[in-house]
Amino acid sequence: MTDRRPDDAWSGLGTGWAIVSTLIAGMLTLGLVGWLIDVLVGTSHVFLGMGIVLGGAGGVYAVYLRYGKEDR
Repeated sequence: MTDRRPDDAWSGLGTGWAIVSTLIAGMLTLGLVGWLIDVLVGTSHVFLGMGIVLGGAGGVYAVYLRYGKEDR
C-alpha cells in the first residue's frame, strides 16, 4: 500500500476508486457473459440478471480478499 498521512483528507481516494471499479467491473463482465448466453440460447434476460448478481458477489469477494482481511 502507499504511504498515507493522517492529516491528508485525500489519502484514501485511490483505494475508494479501486473498490468501486472492482465492483463495477465484476458486474459488467459477468453481465456481458450472461447477455451473450441469453443471445445464444434465446432467452429473455435470464442469464443477464444472473450474471450481474454473480458479478456483484464476485466483486464483493475480490474487494474482501484485497482490502478486508486483517494483517497477521
